[in-house]
Amino acid sequence: MRYKESWHNMQDTERTSRSILLIEDDTDLCCLMQDYFGEQGFRIEAIHDGRLGLARSLDGVFDLIILDVMLPSLDGFEVLRQLRKRSETPVIMLTARTAEADRVAGLNSGADDYLPKPFGPEELLARIRAVLRRVGKAGPALQNLEAGGVRLNPQNRQAWRREEPLELTALEFDILEILVRSAGRTVSRDELTGAVHQRPSTPYERSLDVHISHLRKKIEQGNQVLIRTVRGVGYQFMTSTEAEL
Repeated sequence: MRYKESWHNMQDTERTSRSILLIEDDTDLCCLMQDYFGEQGFRIEAIHDGRLGLARSLDGVFDLIILDVMLPSLDGFEVLRQLRKRSETPVIMLTARTAEADRVAGLNSGADDYLPKPFGPEELLARIRAVLRRVGKAGPALQNLEAGGVRLNPQNRQAWRREEPLELTALEFDILEILVRSAGRTVSRDELTGAVHQRPSTPYERSLDVHISHLRKKIEQGNQVLIRTVRGVGYQFMTSTEAEL
């Protein structure tokens, strides 16, 4: 494999006890990932078939799932769609298909991040850590946040619309928390992307728009507008007195 050497040469002193399910049919890549991430303290379990991977993801308890798109018996998109019906375990999708439509399809299916092949171990490690930070972040004595009829508990990462619980992915919660904290103020695309992805946005990137679209469907009712698009700048969460009907 042409990037095999980079995997063996990577060094990292940070240790973690997180467990990862790897659903990938490239056995060579699986071995490299198990060796490398094992040295970083991760526990990696590899499955090489889509249908078996789905069953294992529902049967086991994992902190994160790394999911390839091109899999035997059941492709990654379908695995993710079925998984999201019963689990909110964070998922990073891997694929050699780099078309924007494929990235959007993965995000629409519920992926938390999307990484094209070939990739280096350092980039994947950074993305894994970013996703796990989003899922596990907590602060001391965090107070509930509320705006526009939406209430968030940052401590246990729960959200409600009026008194109805909201089912949000880890990334959706992060975006909504930033918007609610900044209610009434326009939050730039760069600020949102930097906060949730730890990188600036790109001119043609649509992943943020996809997540915003999902949030709108979950928190807005009827003709109400809670997340307003500020064209060319970013998004603004409407306060209770400003929410448009």
